Amino acid sequence: MNEPRPHALFSFGTLLDERVQQALFGQAVPRTPDALAGHATRSLRITDPEVVATSGLDVHLTLERRIGAEVRGAVLHLTDADLAAADAYEVDDYVRRRVRLSSGASAWAYLDARPLRPASRIVIVGDSIAYGRCDPRGGWAARLAAGHIARNETDHRVFNLAVPGATLAEVAEQTPALLPARLPDTLVVAAGINDAAAVGDGPARWEESLDALAATARAHGARLVVVGPLWLDEERAPRYDGLSFTRARASALREGLRAWTTAHHVDHLDLWEPLRDRPDLLADGLHPTPEGHDLLHRHLVDVAG
Repeated sequence: MNEPRPHALFSFGTLLDERVQQALFGQAVPRTPDALAGHATRSLRITDPEVVATSGLDVHLTLERRIGAEVRGAVLHLTDADLAAADAYEVDDYVRRRVRLSSGASAWAYLDARPLRPASRIVIVGDSIAYGRCDPRGGWAARLAAGHIARNETDHRVFNLAVPGATLAEVAEQTPALLPARLPDTLVVAAGINDAAAVGDGPARWEESLDALAATARAHGARLVVVGPLWLDEERAPRYDGLSFTRARASALREGLRAWTTAHHVDHLDLWEPLRDRPDLLADGLHPTPEGHDLLHRHLVDVAG
C-alpha cells in the first residue's frame, strides 16, 4: 500500500535534486510544477557540513520579495516522515512557512528565518504602541521604516496603519480593506496592551482574530509576522473602565501568541524581554519612551531584520 502524502512543499533548490531526495527520503518523490509569484532568489552560504555533504553545494538559494518576479520550481508531495526529514535538512537560516503559489494552491516553503530581511513592502497594524504614542519620533515602527526604506528607496515601503486603542478583533475586522492599495508582502500585526486588558477577551477571542488575520495575509500572498506584547509596569498603568492592565494578563497574552504562532508556523517577534523590569523606559507604565522605542527597534533588527 502506498503511504499517504498529505504535505505539499514548494521547492526551487536542492530539494529538487533526486540525489538529495534519495539521501533524505530514500527515493525520488512525486512532484508537480508550480511557481511562487512576488519572489526572487538570492544566494545563501551554507556552513553546516552535513547539509553541504548531502547537497554537494556550499551555496544554496533563499527567497526575497520582489513585485513582478516569479520563482519557478515544483511542489513535492511528502509523507509525514519526508517532511520531518526535510525540516532536519534545512539549516537554521530557514523556517517552514505557508505560501500561496501562482496556481492558487497553498503549500509549505522554506523562507528566510529573519522575516523582515527579505521583505519589500511592509504593512504594520496594531495599537497605540505600534502607532508610536508618547514618542514624537513615531516609535519603533517609524525607526523600522526609516532603516528599511534607506536600504532600497525605490522598492521598499512601510505603511504604519496602527490605531490607538485597537484590539486584535478590531484589527482583524479593519485590515482586509486596507491592504489592496498597498500591495503588502509582509503583514506585521502588533498585539499589545489592549488585547491583554480587555475584560472578557481571552485565548479563544485572540485565536479567532489571529486566524482571520492569517487568512487575510494569505489572500494577499503576504507573510504574517506577529509582534508583542510588551512588559508593563502594573503599578503605574492608567485605569480605564472595562480595561485591566495587569502583568498576569499581559503574560497570558504572550503565552497565547507563542502557542498560536508555534502551532500555525507563523513568525512571532516577542517584545517582552527588552523592557522587562525597566519602568524607566515606560512613559506611563504602558507606552515606551523614545529611549524604550530605540531599544525595541534594535531588538527587532537584531532578531528579524
